[in-house]
Amino acid sequence: MELPKDKKVIRTRHNKVVYDCGDTVAKVFNATKPPADVFNEALNLARADQAGIDVPQLVEVSKVDGSWALVTKKVAGKTMRDLADEDPSRLDDVMKDFVKLQLDVHQHRNDLMNRQKDKYTRMINSVTEVLDESTRYDLLMRLDGMPNHQKICHGDFVPSNVIVREDGTACICDWAHASQGDGSADCAVSYLHFKLNGQDDFAESYLKTYCELQGTTVEYVSQWFPIVAAAELARGRVVEKDFLLSWISVGDYE
Repeated sequence: MELPKDKKVIRTRHNKVVYDCGDTVAKVFNATKPPADVFNEALNLARADQAGIDVPQLVEVSKVDGSWALVTKKVAGKTMRDLADEDPSRLDDVMKDFVKLQLDVHQHRNDLMNRQKDKYTRMINSVTEVLDESTRYDLLMRLDGMPNHQKICHGDFVPSNVIVREDGTACICDWAHASQGDGSADCAVSYLHFKLNGQDDFAESYLKTYCELQGTTVEYVSQWFPIVAAAELARGRVVEKDFLLSWISVGDYE
């Protein structure tokens, strides 16, 4: 596959570059990205679409100059992050819409999605050089004791992954980390993302709003913090290591 010469860079990350190609968007990964991960993201996107969630239409998975690329139809609109940045006075409204959308995602089901507990178990078991055996055991026991749910969870639900069209409908992008499980774990991932990026006030407001609208408690969501922090360590992002380790003191959440 060849990208058009007039393509524009939308965003650059440590493992990929996202291009605006006119009618489509191409996410081109670096050469070391395992093809299984790319196809898994495409499958997650298809499964979310199958479940009735508003997502970008999958076009193809192909190679660009030796690297794997995932191509979707372009969705016209602005991200929720852009909307909040453009008009800070609307932050509370954007926050509520953001949480309501996340809770709507959690109402959907697809039995073919990866299971959240299985995913977190694999990830925690893989960080042997960072967490000792005793800590991993404690975390896995905590994970095993959490309720079994089948809610579709995005796994990276942040405002920059939500595109709002002119008619007000929202499309959710980037399904690489999706699974089926407990929505409170999904909330915990989003919360830690905001904290990691220094958005402490936003994080606390988000957590409070999520718990109020979902009808759960901060105490329950917080039980997921050490689990998801440990799982995130498996991604090997050096800049996040110390932050994530600070959330893995299991005893603090007993």
